Amino acid sequence: MKKLLSVLMILTLMFSLAACGSSEQSSSEAQPEAEASAPKIGVTIYKFDDNFMSFVRRSIEKSAGDQAELVLNDSQNDQAKQNEQVEMMISKGVKSLAINLVDPQAAATIISKAKEAELPVVFFNKEPSEQDMASYDKAWYVGTTSSESGVIQGELIADSWKANPAWDKNGDGKIQYVLLKGEPGHPDAEARTKYAVETVVEKGIEVEELELQTGMWDSVKGKELMDAWIAKHGDKIEYVIANNDAMALGAINSLKAEGYFEGDKFMPVVGVDAIPDALTQIEAGTLVGSVLNDAANQGKATVDLAINVANGKDVLEGTEWKLDDKKAVRVPYLAITKDNIQVAKDCYAE
Repeated sequence: MKKLLSVLMILTLMFSLAACGSSEQSSSEAQPEAEASAPKIGVTIYKFDDNFMSFVRRSIEKSAGDQAELVLNDSQNDQAKQNEQVEMMISKGVKSLAINLVDPQAAATIISKAKEAELPVVFFNKEPSEQDMASYDKAWYVGTTSSESGVIQGELIADSWKANPAWDKNGDGKIQYVLLKGEPGHPDAEARTKYAVETVVEKGIEVEELELQTGMWDSVKGKELMDAWIAKHGDKIEYVIANNDAMALGAINSLKAEGYFEGDKFMPVVGVDAIPDALTQIEAGTLVGSVLNDAANQGKATVDLAINVANGKDVLEGTEWKLDDKKAVRVPYLAITKDNIQVAKDCYAE
């Protein structure tokens, strides 16, 4: 009897130890599953200190939360550097790529690297060519319809001009304008430049271009160009059109130094992006309006798609987004003036 009890105690102890071992193993096995739910995603931004892209980046980080581990890179407006960063991220074992190209024409190079590593890639903000997108079944794009921002800006210009006949300083019925263009060859810069002016003309307003030069999306360059144009044309300038808010803000700084926005001395200026600094100028009456380029939703859509494909899911699973026939999610633009400025402010609310 004693011998039987001893055997039973030994067996009980063995089962207890086995159960403990099983519990520890289950816990250990559960850990990789937890890690797998937060895939590593490689992200590049063409330039961290770009005003608009800084808000897209903030949205990407916020949207990722604990759903993904981001490997985030500043390409410093250098395509060669971005190519190296992509190679580095691939070597670190990322599960998908989210790429804001420095040069849209370099998309083929990035796609080639992604293909070789069998990695899905989500381009955002700077759109690759249709041919490049079609070359890889695991490539998608998040951005806007470039022409839409130009059309909306043109409508904003036309409506404000018609509502303020005193802006026609020489009374000739034409808008004598200067235009600050973004980066040459950039789809947004080309489309905004073309469609803003074309839309004004379609609205029945004659125009005369005094100057059109690139300010490279930059506030300092925008101010420098505006300084030169004021020196050259003075009060002949009747409207300042900028492809983005950064350049518009630079132009406003130049105009303020020449006494504009004081008393009756006014110059209409419009931009695109509706960034917070621009909203402040709209409220102050020194910026006629802007076109909301929804950084929050561009960042969120980019992360949503990148996480899905990193986890091997359908690119749109569980999201509100839709793809067009070019495998692109298009986030709509919206005209912003004093009348609806709160809509833009809400986009930047924490």
